[in-house]
Amino acid sequence: MQPRFVPLTDVAEMLSISASQAYALVRTGELRAIKVGGRGQWRVEMTEIESYIERSYAATERVLEEERERTHR
Repeated sequence: MQPRFVPLTDVAEMLSISASQAYALVRTGELRAIKVGGRGQWRVEMTEIESYIERSYAATERVLEEERERTHR
């Protein structure tokens, strides 16, 4: 059974980014996360990671479409 929440180190590995980049996504609000435990460790719900990936795909599609429109003018 896959865990519902994962630490930022796992998020970083899943997205092939550094842990500091994963934390930056949380700080900017691009990736929703929660703090748990007495030490306040960050956890991200798996559904939030999937949602972030879908939003990233959509944003990339918009950027590429804009580039295609500019080059075909």
